[in-house]
Amino acid sequence: MSEKSKHLDIKKLSLAGVIVTLGIVFGDLGTSPLYTMKAIILAGRANINELLIYGSLSCIFWTLTLQTTVKYVLITLRADNNGEGGIFALFALIKKKSGWAALLTMIGGAALLADGVITPSITVTSAVEGLKYYNTEIPVVLIVLIIFAALFFIQQFGTNFVGGSFGPIMVVWFSMLGIFGFSQLTLHPDILRALNPMFAVKFLREYPGGFILLGAVFLCTTGAEALYSDLGHCGRANIRVSWIFVKITLLLNYFGQGAWVMMNDSSGADLNPFFSIMPRWFLLPGILISTAAAIIASQALISGSYTLLSEAVSLNFWPKVRILHPTFIRGQVYLPFVNWFLWITCSLVVFFFKESANMEAAYGLAITITMIMTTLLLSYYSYQSGWNHRLVLLMLAVYLSIEGSFLIANLHKFKYGGWFTLLLASLYFLVMFGWYFGRKLKNRYVTFTDLYKYFDLFKDLSKDNSVTKYATNLVYIIKANRPDQVESKVIYSIFQKQPKRADTYWLLHVDRIDEPDRIDYQVTQLIPGILIRVDFHIGFKVEPKIDLYFKEVLEDLVASGEIKLESSFDSLKKHSFPADFKYILIDRIMPRDYKLSGMENITLALHGLSRQLCISDVKALQLDSANTIEEQVPITIDQPIENRIVRIG
Repeated sequence: MSEKSKHLDIKKLSLAGVIVTLGIVFGDLGTSPLYTMKAIILAGRANINELLIYGSLSCIFWTLTLQTTVKYVLITLRADNNGEGGIFALFALIKKKSGWAALLTMIGGAALLADGVITPSITVTSAVEGLKYYNTEIPVVLIVLIIFAALFFIQQFGTNFVGGSFGPIMVVWFSMLGIFGFSQLTLHPDILRALNPMFAVKFLREYPGGFILLGAVFLCTTGAEALYSDLGHCGRANIRVSWIFVKITLLLNYFGQGAWVMMNDSSGADLNPFFSIMPRWFLLPGILISTAAAIIASQALISGSYTLLSEAVSLNFWPKVRILHPTFIRGQVYLPFVNWFLWITCSLVVFFFKESANMEAAYGLAITITMIMTTLLLSYYSYQSGWNHRLVLLMLAVYLSIEGSFLIANLHKFKYGGWFTLLLASLYFLVMFGWYFGRKLKNRYVTFTDLYKYFDLFKDLSKDNSVTKYATNLVYIIKANRPDQVESKVIYSIFQKQPKRADTYWLLHVDRIDEPDRIDYQVTQLIPGILIRVDFHIGFKVEPKIDLYFKEVLEDLVASGEIKLESSFDSLKKHSFPADFKYILIDRIMPRDYKLSGMENITLALHGLSRQLCISDVKALQLDSANTIEEQVPITIDQPIENRIVRIG
């Protein structure tokens, strides 16, 4: 069975697929009972009563129903780009990619990446804090830092050797949630009255600070956006079926925790009803299972960050960074820069905030922004897809009201820690903005020329023995979409900067397309044997191994008899030496003497900073560095000369 068929089999509805989905998709959502009720009780500890418990549980139930089930599981999962999901895949689906749509995508993507820092920190810390029930002197921070060091260290080797156990462990985890929640529910079944939405309404209206407590309630659905991002790993059917099991066990546990609080004194500042509902004899196994589930949830967020940024690179939202494939599993990527950055930032979060209760203040604000961006992009995509405009407006109004309320409530967290995730999201956003719009700005001044005007010149130069041969095969990476055009800078490089004679000139055009896994090519013989264009159509999830793909193209052309790859030098041809190739990469430099607007200057400054994160095109396209030359040409802008220099002698 091929790797591709294995990849597709995972997406088909099956028991194995559902179990795998539990380990990949629902880590963040599934571990939210560790801290959600604790955060609600801690925020309302001055007035713990029936309205607080019943009202917050009603809010949790309807949040999971309206936000997670209806918006994400039923509606958003339908917006798949050839099976792929996530905010970048959603942007790729939009037919008219305007600047505002790109801005919304950047804001949502940046906030989601920031969430990838705080989620592992709060989840693992919440689980390890359970050890304090045994010994209050347990060094929680040190243990969490050791776990993170090990977790991020093994990323470079791939996680498939332990990934097979993720699903079964999460089955145990969700079963544990349901069993212990149900055990408390049977002792206080009256708690089920909280299913009535009027308790949520009364809670928001009458409980002191009830609206602000929505910030704590929101913790129950923070993993919904990750659920959409993982669509490509598991498939829509497996996610929807497994969500039924996940939602039931989550609700059983939440309501079980609420029942326990109603039956016991819950005034303790360090109270966590999640561990309190466990029998004393099961506490240690429960803590170990919780820690394992927290690590799995963290692994899912870390892998999701790799995938998210690799898609951002492919769609030109992020500078080119080093992308590795540590295993032979299709789609599994590893980004060294992202890995070590996440390790440092997650460790700093744990060291700085120290307790999960403090991290709760920083958690939720950024992901609320991502959800709002997804709502706006999804509404626009739905309208483009032919939905009735009234239905689109209804969806937009409902979810902007819900998520806008959560955003307002979460803004209360800003001074208590929310500033951290917003700061991190802002840094991600500035990098994306500078890279995306900086490239757009530079591309605005790219000029193209018709190739047919130079056909005779190509023929003459290739046969002009008075010009020293530069290479037998000269290869340019171009950006011109039309097969009859090329950038003026390429013509400048070949004929003006330094005449470059070659037997054959190759123009390679890399077209990054919206279909995630597509990879094919077209060949156009502009001047047979002398000027040949190759168009690569590469999906945004496919690694651009241009050197390898070009060699495969050459093999196909040799096999079909269209070209010969023997050396053009008689002494080498006699000994069957292959032809030589040289790649030319051209970088465009913006001269300093052009006057641009203030916003354009800011954009270019941000673009320059974002380039510091960027690897060279040689590495990004995986070209042979020994046979690649990088040239720089100035960007030419036609601007009137205000004061021309005057000759005085």
